[in-house]
Amino acid sequence: MSSDVTTPRKPKFNQVIRSGIAGGIAGCVAKTVVAPLDRVKILFQASNPEYQKYAGTWSGAFCAGRQIYHESGVRGLFQGHSATLLRIFPYAAIKFMAYERAHQILMPTRQQETNFRRFTAGAISGTLSVLCTYPLDLIRVRMAFHTQSTQSPDSSTRPSFSQAFRQVYTEGSSIPKSQNNIKTCAIFNRFPLLKFYRGFSVTMTGMVPYAGVSFLSWGFLRSKFLSPSQTGHKTPTPVADLVIGAISGATAQTASYPFEVIRRRMQVGGITRPNEWLRWGETIKIIWQTRGWRGFYVGLSIGYLKVVPMTAVSFAVWQSGKRLLNV
Repeated sequence: MSSDVTTPRKPKFNQVIRSGIAGGIAGCVAKTVVAPLDRVKILFQASNPEYQKYAGTWSGAFCAGRQIYHESGVRGLFQGHSATLLRIFPYAAIKFMAYERAHQILMPTRQQETNFRRFTAGAISGTLSVLCTYPLDLIRVRMAFHTQSTQSPDSSTRPSFSQAFRQVYTEGSSIPKSQNNIKTCAIFNRFPLLKFYRGFSVTMTGMVPYAGVSFLSWGFLRSKFLSPSQTGHKTPTPVADLVIGAISGATAQTASYPFEVIRRRMQVGGITRPNEWLRWGETIKIIWQTRGWRGFYVGLSIGYLKVVPMTAVSFAVWQSGKRLLNV
């Protein structure tokens, strides 16, 4: 047992790659499971005027989902999901692959595993994956935000991926009304690709507690209940992975949710205020003035409904994929 604790674990490079492939598949499966809930949560977080009447209650999520289904059918519940899948595979692959690598560097032996190092490894993996895939997330949010009340007069259909891309690329070209936004708009007009990083700073800040707490909880609970000393070297079951993943997701969601609300509001700023660039302070002020502290937790109930099963499925499929790929 002592040798298992102190012997450095050095997975080969191809094993890290295979772990990333398993993670990408896990992310796609998990996101597909909760796609309808994800659509409703985005509408709540971004304060879509057509769905604010449903926000704040557990039953409201189901009422909103029923309205979407009646108006647009099953396709409406999965609106923006194509962009989600396009983003989530590289996002999840990078996240899990980066976590494996960071875990190897920070905790080469079981004896060196600490909660701080688990948190750090998770935070590194989360921020790296967001950095690489953020523009796809913004386009996905724009596609999911679109409803009958938000569509432009010259458009009667929900935006496709290419239409959402063009919308982001061309928005904000007129002269801004606010003097505070002149420099910001000038930068975005000169470097239009930066428009795809609306809300990026708050996303990176929120990703640290989310990914950090998620992997911290995952590693801590597995070390307590699924370590070789507890299981007698038996392979953990998918049910155990699901339970620990669910607890990890709930804990991480609670710790980082206000950042997610701020991020969503900033991401759809090009729709609600096309000639201005919402910043941290402005967004926080708007949320506080309209709904108080509760505004930073709007949609949290549906967040639990979405994140808990999503994280549980993600971790469980990741672990099953690693076993299947002999990692």
